[in-house]
Amino acid sequence: MRKADANTARTAVDEGFVVYEHRRGWAALNLREVWDYRELLWFLTWRDVSIRYKQAVLGVAWAVIQPVLTMLVFTLVFNRGLGVKSPDPALPYAVFSMSGLLIWNYFNAGMSRAANCLVGGSHLITKVYFPRLVLPISGVTAGIVDFLIAFVVLLVLMGALGIAPVWTIVFVPLFVLLTMLTALALGLWLSALNVLYRDFQYVVPIFLSLLMFVSPVIYPIDQLPEGWIQTLFSLNPMTGAIGGFRWALLGQAWPGDYLWIGTAIVLVLLAGGLFFFKRIERVFADVV
Repeated sequence: MRKADANTARTAVDEGFVVYEHRRGWAALNLREVWDYRELLWFLTWRDVSIRYKQAVLGVAWAVIQPVLTMLVFTLVFNRGLGVKSPDPALPYAVFSMSGLLIWNYFNAGMSRAANCLVGGSHLITKVYFPRLVLPISGVTAGIVDFLIAFVVLLVLMGALGIAPVWTIVFVPLFVLLTMLTALALGLWLSALNVLYRDFQYVVPIFLSLLMFVSPVIYPIDQLPEGWIQTLFSLNPMTGAIGGFRWALLGQAWPGDYLWIGTAIVLVLLAGGLFFFKRIERVFADVV
């Protein structure tokens, strides 16, 4: 496609058409345009939240019921049944497992929504122009409401069991941000691939189920056996995110190399995902 000059691009937009200019490097991402459409991002995020709650019989209560029930199941099966313990004898396993569930559930829901956002938003993509990056970003950010509700429930549980947060709780937003970037990085790749190959909508749930068992949701990091298993876990960005969240909230062990390696992998996946997404973006309306 030829490169349009400024006048040609302006005329084409006025006539209801969009001309894609060929750009190189970071300029090709045009992230400034996403900021220009921040009101649309806010609208789509709020729409996802309101629809999810309005169409559910119990509404907002699901944000509380889901993590609490899962925590109870994990406690009965893994703690009472299989003898999995929290790393600190003074820390009840219920609090330990629920702290991991909060981060995992946010990642799980955010990545799932981002992976399916383009197919689910086909009615918008084929009718009006806007930066397509808004869709996966809104899918990831919409889950923050559920996270905050569940986080308050966790604080109430900690208070009921006599466990006070440590001063490092001020760093909790950093690990939530890392989780958000991880969900977005993988969501960008999967959303674009899902447009081209619809089989990926069946791969995502399987991938998430397997990833959960190689993430320290139900067991502490320091109980991982040495060798190739630790190497495998270090390549999983959620290992550092979950470990860092527990460190910030509960004063557990610092995740160390798991955090630095995972963060580096997230940044590489995010940069690659942005470029891949923008490269495939021009054909979204044709194949979605």
